[in-house]
Amino acid sequence: MSRLPIRLRLTLPYAVVMAFVLAAMGLFVYVRVADTLLRDVDQNLRAQAAESAARVADGESVLDPEPSPTPAIRQLLSPSGAVLASTSRGVGPLLRGRDLASARRGSPELRSGSIEGVAGKWRILTRPVTLRSGPATLVLAASLDQRDRTLDRLVHEFVIGGLAALLLAVGAGYALAVGALRPVEAMRRRAAAITAQTPGSRLPVPPAKDDLSRLARTLNDMLARLAAALEHERRFVDDASHELRTPLALLRTEVEIALRQPRSRAELEQSLRSVAEETERLSQLAEDLLLIARSDNGELPIRRERVSAEELMSTVAKRFALRALEQDSSVSVEAEPGTMLDADGVRIEQALGNLVENALMHGAGAVVLAARVEGDGVELSVSDEGPGFPPDFAEQAFDRFSRADEARSHGGSGLGLAIVDLITRAHGGRAEVRNREGGGAVVSLWLPTVAAEAKAVNPAAKLGAT
Repeated sequence: MSRLPIRLRLTLPYAVVMAFVLAAMGLFVYVRVADTLLRDVDQNLRAQAAESAARVADGESVLDPEPSPTPAIRQLLSPSGAVLASTSRGVGPLLRGRDLASARRGSPELRSGSIEGVAGKWRILTRPVTLRSGPATLVLAASLDQRDRTLDRLVHEFVIGGLAALLLAVGAGYALAVGALRPVEAMRRRAAAITAQTPGSRLPVPPAKDDLSRLARTLNDMLARLAAALEHERRFVDDASHELRTPLALLRTEVEIALRQPRSRAELEQSLRSVAEETERLSQLAEDLLLIARSDNGELPIRRERVSAEELMSTVAKRFALRALEQDSSVSVEAEPGTMLDADGVRIEQALGNLVENALMHGAGAVVLAARVEGDGVELSVSDEGPGFPPDFAEQAFDRFSRADEARSHGGSGLGLAIVDLITRAHGGRAEVRNREGGGAVVSLWLPTVAAEAKAVNPAAKLGAT
């Protein structure tokens, strides 16, 4: 059944139900007509019995009846069962033995049966009467052949008409199924025509507000999400290609210059240092892209443990202390004593390192790492005293490869905040950016103090960067 086309699967049950309805209707009509015809025969027999009984009571002969519309037999039987009078010669007594005794004692009685020596089925009525010579039994029999022929003709007409009606109903049901599924076929054809080159195409939505229209809208929503994810991945690939092109071009330039003409040892060392810097940048970019790709596949590993927020931020501050000193800046820590995190220390340290890196590269003044209890979690923040974020940058700050215009001249891959955001969300937390009232930028991470399930990372979601 499951291998049949859906049109047939819709039509076959309809055909079975219709056949059952037609059969039940035919049976009902057959029974009612048979009962009506039998009542007509009985009514005619009773009328004839009453007339014959009156004649017998008046001493008249039972052999002169009124014409009957159906073949009939009338007999007068003595108490011993002998035929006193009969309208049909050569026909023996219609009643014998026990039936005769029962008819003589009771009231008028009707029954159906056969008559010995006469073909066909008969309807027999018995009625006790009184003759001048004594009691007797009046028996009338009417043939049921005409009734049976009428019923046979009715069955024949029902079979032919029922089959014709069933075929007509099945054909109409199949046509209705085809018409009802026409919007599905239209959606199928449109879906077959949608490709990666036509991401804006959508399925036709039937005008009726039914299950098919809701299905079409749901599928269109799915297509919109897939198109958004595809566009997101395209931008990701384009941006990644752009970011990789610059360091590769610089590497090629440095190598070509070093090989083009004889150079001094100092110039070669300078070229090698430049190559090392670009190689480090390429390695870091590759690691960042791999991390984001793993998060898109739901494979970002998080190993939770109880760690001290102050110790974690102190480790990050020590790592950047020398660099900050070279830039006439400083990195300090402000944390409430005893503040603990239920988090992956390595990942959180990576996120804080990205924030300090951004603050030293794009900000100015002192960089402060702070930790404080916020509700049922802990807020970690990194602030600087630079110009802050542009007014319209906060909404796209966590987009991949998204950077403020002022930041583009300072280098960077544009993946720093994207990684911060995905690490925070993998811990079940959230990341925010804002500008300080007195000047400078602040990026804060809120992490739950109790382990919470991370939110599913949607490849099409915004996971920005600066």
